[in-house]
Amino acid sequence: MSARTGILLVVSGPSGSGKTTLCRLLAESGEVHYSISCTTRAPRPGETDGKDYHFLTREDFQQRLDAGDFLESALVHGNLYGSLKSDVTSYLSDGTDVIMDIDVQGADQIRTCPDAEIQRAVVDLFVLPPSEEILLKRLSDRATDSAETIALRMTNALEEMRHWHRYAYCLVSSSKEQDYAQGLALVTAERLRVSRINEACPQP
Repeated sequence: MSARTGILLVVSGPSGSGKTTLCRLLAESGEVHYSISCTTRAPRPGETDGKDYHFLTREDFQQRLDAGDFLESALVHGNLYGSLKSDVTSYLSDGTDVIMDIDVQGADQIRTCPDAEIQRAVVDLFVLPPSEEILLKRLSDRATDSAETIALRMTNALEEMRHWHRYAYCLVSSSKEQDYAQGLALVTAERLRVSRINEACPQP
């Protein structure tokens, strides 16, 4: 009887949509392992290296990229982001579910990844904000970005939102509690999918 491999839940959505909060809540509950991305952007106030992101210089990032260490990588808002293979595949093989907070470019790379284990594991979810007005308020309330940066993020967010239909699942963000409940329901349903568990079940 074979143990099932983990689910790879790929979560995308514009800045301010609530996707990062959802990923953190699912990880903090112990339901999934949170894959910490690498980035070349500077840490925001309160962010910790190794917890929020692996903060790398562009030189370090490029060296790891050239070495083939990344499962996916992308240029977002002028900064490089990427997910380490080592922080995903080892957990999936052990039957641990993994959640990734990545943009639409990264999600496209995951979908076309030639690794058969990744293809069997991947489930993709797009998180939409309740409205453009609420999205703008969330971006403005951070109080860490300039007006020009907020305007750029808003423009990029609207462009990114056009890709929601390419995902298997879509969640319109509400409260943290409701988003978490729906995210957990998705993970639970995917764990029960016959195609994931038929090898692990006793045959009649």
